[in-house]
Amino acid sequence: MITRACISINNRCNLNCACCHFHTTEKAEYLTEAEMNVYDILDNIKQHIDKYDIEVFKLGFVGNGEPLLDYVSLEGYIEYISDYLLSGRIAAYTITNGTLVNEEMLGFFKGHRVNVGFSIDGIPEIHNRLRCNTHSEVMNAIELYYSVNGCYPSMNCTVGRDTLKKAEDTIAFFEPFGSRITFSRMIGAGGISLDEFHIFLDKARNRVNVRIGKYDCTMYGGMCGAGINNIFYANGNVYLCGNCVDLPPIAKADTPIERIKPEIPEFDRNTCFRESQGL
Repeated sequence: MITRACISINNRCNLNCACCHFHTTEKAEYLTEAEMNVYDILDNIKQHIDKYDIEVFKLGFVGNGEPLLDYVSLEGYIEYISDYLLSGRIAAYTITNGTLVNEEMLGFFKGHRVNVGFSIDGIPEIHNRLRCNTHSEVMNAIELYYSVNGCYPSMNCTVGRDTLKKAEDTIAFFEPFGSRITFSRMIGAGGISLDEFHIFLDKARNRVNVRIGKYDCTMYGGMCGAGINNIFYANGNVYLCGNCVDLPPIAKADTPIERIKPEIPEFDRNTCFRESQGL
């Protein structure tokens, strides 16, 4: 049963990060803006929660772009499901590159119980090379989050070839924050194998609070959940996941969730579905 979804509210970003697996030459043609009524999707999700009495539905306002570029729209979407957020029926989150954050936004997210994660690739040497020299800017935003919330935010760090060379320094960077860290495996140029990634995760887990899901995504250290409980909305369609936006969609965005039943071949869920297909 579908109990998780991500909604890509845009395909735009104010950065051009070298590690981005969405905005590549291969996927560029699949990232054209298409009309998608997010309010209809949210209605669909609420009806699905009520019909199947789902205790907690996990919803991410994340995807192909930087969500805070469309903050006004995002604010409206969050207000629309505020009763579900405050009751805990929906656990919502968003992930930002941290360059557009301000105190008002953080106060709004806090008031509506929306988790905000920050993408930061550890030490300045690596982050600045991959993420357009924004390390100090993101750190200022993280400190602003602390001043609003009294704790540090969850953080997302991409792990590639350069990270493995500085593994000890990268892990040490995250230790003082005491927050949950999601390490994601870099794919493509500068990427690493699943075996290399898991060796890194084993080191990190001994020192920081590492998020590793079960049937979630191999990119985050879990098993591939494609076709089980998670769907991805983008460009007016539904996809197996964000990494599969260049594969055929499994439904249109206005399809009732109970009718979304992906038919995919069996595969080793310790590997990424997309990679298991030789893609």
